[in-house]
Amino acid sequence: MEGFENMAFIANAVNLFTYFHGVMYYDLADSSTTLTNLMGASFLLALFGAFLSDAYINRFNTNIIFASIEVVGYLLLTMQAHFPSLRPSECDILNPVMNCKHVGGGNAALLYMGLYLIALGTGGVKAALPSLGANQFDEKDPRESRLMSSFFNWFFFSLSVGASLGVTFIVWIQNNKGWDWGFGLCTMAVALGIFSLLFGMSTYRNQVPRGSPLTRIMQVFVAAIRKRNLPLPEEATELYEVNDKETALDKELSHTQQFRFLDRAAIVQESSEKPESPWQLCTVTQVEEAKILVRMLPIFASTILVATCLAQLQTFSVQQGMTMDTHIGSSFHIPPASLAAIPLIILLVLTPLYDLVFVPFARRITGKETGITHLQRIGVGLLLSALSMAIAAMVEVKRKDVAREHNMLDSREPVPLSVFWLGFQYLVFGVADLFTVVGLMQFFYSQAPPGMKSLATAFSWCSLAFGYFLSTVVVNVVNKATSKITGSGGWLHGNNLNRNNLNLFYWMLAILSILNFFNYLYWSRWYKYKPITQHHQNIKSPLKSWYVGSP
Repeated sequence: MEGFENMAFIANAVNLFTYFHGVMYYDLADSSTTLTNLMGASFLLALFGAFLSDAYINRFNTNIIFASIEVVGYLLLTMQAHFPSLRPSECDILNPVMNCKHVGGGNAALLYMGLYLIALGTGGVKAALPSLGANQFDEKDPRESRLMSSFFNWFFFSLSVGASLGVTFIVWIQNNKGWDWGFGLCTMAVALGIFSLLFGMSTYRNQVPRGSPLTRIMQVFVAAIRKRNLPLPEEATELYEVNDKETALDKELSHTQQFRFLDRAAIVQESSEKPESPWQLCTVTQVEEAKILVRMLPIFASTILVATCLAQLQTFSVQQGMTMDTHIGSSFHIPPASLAAIPLIILLVLTPLYDLVFVPFARRITGKETGITHLQRIGVGLLLSALSMAIAAMVEVKRKDVAREHNMLDSREPVPLSVFWLGFQYLVFGVADLFTVVGLMQFFYSQAPPGMKSLATAFSWCSLAFGYFLSTVVVNVVNKATSKITGSGGWLHGNNLNRNNLNLFYWMLAILSILNFFNYLYWSRWYKYKPITQHHQNIKSPLKSWYVGSP
């Protein structure tokens, strides 16, 4: 299902910039921010899908419901692309004399309705589908635990297969046969994904919704605030815990020393005349769940900038490609958005090698089931994303130099430089994705309490969401700030990329990414993996604590 759904989603992620600019007649900056807002909403809405999945409906039903919503969104875009009356009149936006009016009124409402139904649908799928797959493995079984680690690698492989088809086949259809055909294929792809998931419905392990996990977290903070004046006990054994059938089914979290102010939520007030409510007294396990969430926040924040860099490859890098030589041979032109296929094809090779070769090799050295820890994997991805932005800046300098040498700064003709020069920045960032995205999924899923698995998986997508929203803010702020400095248009102003300063914008992102990497190093060393107590039947000896891993 993820292969089919991602085929549609990524095709539009890399090509909607062209649609907004060339069909709906938004200028470059507005096309960029419209796309990044859409992508940000798609990933942020994963929180909503995860909440429903964990609290009220199981993960299988969540996928079916939200994928159906996504189908409706693509149908609306297909209809708008097909009927000329639902979009702006044709206009040459590259001609400065023409005053092209972008889409407005009811047609704009139709466009945004379709886009944000897609955002809602894909958000729910991306939150619940990884967790549904991981649910098929028992974390308590060493063999299945190892297979679960492989599952995330192969899940990413499926993402890459679908994305590869999307950025080549569907993008080519959109650019050469029409946007209505392209959106129609996206509709069919998601529908096929729904049917493929339905084929296995009788075999899946489905979790039982446990009620709102956010409620349990909020109870800890409310109870801790209410008891803020109580002294903390010297021994953790004095704190409240329940040993019953429900907790025995899961891994009970043992006490940690971080954020001890939250321990007050588990202090039993013996003077109380009646039993304390859940908003006054929480278990140690419940308190530790809240601590886990707080501990993960700095890691989450440190990965936001990666998506900001990714957003540039889906917006300005596509526009760069439109100003370059796209010939392959004498007659075939490659759509600039299809350059995203370069890293995807490489990842189709690297992902199996990572799982089948690197992980077993690293496992022998480190003794860890995943080869290297999740945090180490994320760190490699952060460093590679900075390198990708530096390469993008150098390629843009070369592109502008070629335009200047051939007196083409104001020309509408493509500069005599192959579009494949952009492949270097796509390639490096694609490898960064292999480390960062999968590492984040594994990290959040493995560290989350049992009742928050979907919500934790959604955090990895929300990191991308905030990155896309940050891209919108950064583009607007940079434009305004640099326009005041230069006294004219900002670095990214207007529709002529040859006259802009996109290279300086890329250098700025590269520098920020390096600084962010050192920030991440601090927090990754500070982070403590969750300690858990494993319950076994027929064992009466004291419970033994062990750590899932080490930073």
